[in-house]
Amino acid sequence: MTHSSMKSFRDTVEAVVVALILAFIIRAFIVQAFKIPSGSMLETLQIGDHLLVTKFAYDVRLPSTIWLDTTDGKVLAKVGDPERGDIIVFKYPNDESVDFIKRVIGLPGETLEIRNKVVYINGQPIEEPYTRHTKADRRPVRDDFGPVKIPEGEYFCMGDNREGSHDSRFWGTVKRSKIVGKALVIYWSWGSLTDIRLGRIGTTFN
Repeated sequence: MTHSSMKSFRDTVEAVVVALILAFIIRAFIVQAFKIPSGSMLETLQIGDHLLVTKFAYDVRLPSTIWLDTTDGKVLAKVGDPERGDIIVFKYPNDESVDFIKRVIGLPGETLEIRNKVVYINGQPIEEPYTRHTKADRRPVRDDFGPVKIPEGEYFCMGDNREGSHDSRFWGTVKRSKIVGKALVIYWSWGSLTDIRLGRIGTTFN
């Protein structure tokens, strides 16, 4: 191998290593990609939407693979608090190897109740223009729930597709430490090779 080819090979290896390091840093600290696998967030999120989720909306933390003393990662700085209406990705409480995406509905310390599909916070109904109802029947837990007081440091999360979502009504609240990040933007969306939804690309979430 000539000197020039050796140099070219070394440059290529260095470029690959730098790219891998940057990809690790971006995924660990900044953004992470997620695909929507179910209809629990219809109509806001469609099956086949691909999202970027910002990981520093609430906390800046070391990845758990670096900070071995905790499965959640050590918090380096608190940036903000989840707000009602935020769409978040979190570790499913019953199986933390699975990521769920839902909307924050109830905040720490609040009392939440559902009466005939309407959510009440501290006794007052809240406006939820994003919800989707597909069934007129009325069932306990799904449509009538609580009242419950949300523990400090935890959040009550629900899917927008209320009759088609497995959420905090069934498995409880989400701990802040289990929140992965906040939905940022749809970077790709398709239902199939012949159903590429260009109009959804670039959709952002406050």
